[in-house]
Amino acid sequence: MRREPDYFGDEELDLVYIAKRLSDAKAIEERFTAAGLDYLVEPDEYRGGFLFQTVRTGAFFYVLGSTGDATRTMLTEMGYKPQPLESEPA
Repeated sequence: MRREPDYFGDEELDLVYIAKRLSDAKAIEERFTAAGLDYLVEPDEYRGGFLFQTVRTGAFFYVLGSTGDATRTMLTEMGYKPQPLESEPA
């Protein structure tokens, strides 16, 4: 279920996906909600482009650190490439 930042308090959040298209963000929100997953989604900027890099805005999806691995598995099953853990190479 989509939550506000206050809901998570001081809990560590894990960035699991950056949606670059609105259709992807909506599909992920529907799946997370149907699965009963508590998540935070916030707009933020990322750098995109190959030859000419530009700053773009995407939907950044965060979950509690304890559910990060399961959420990454869910995203992979949906056909998305999740964000790696901070300690993993990109």
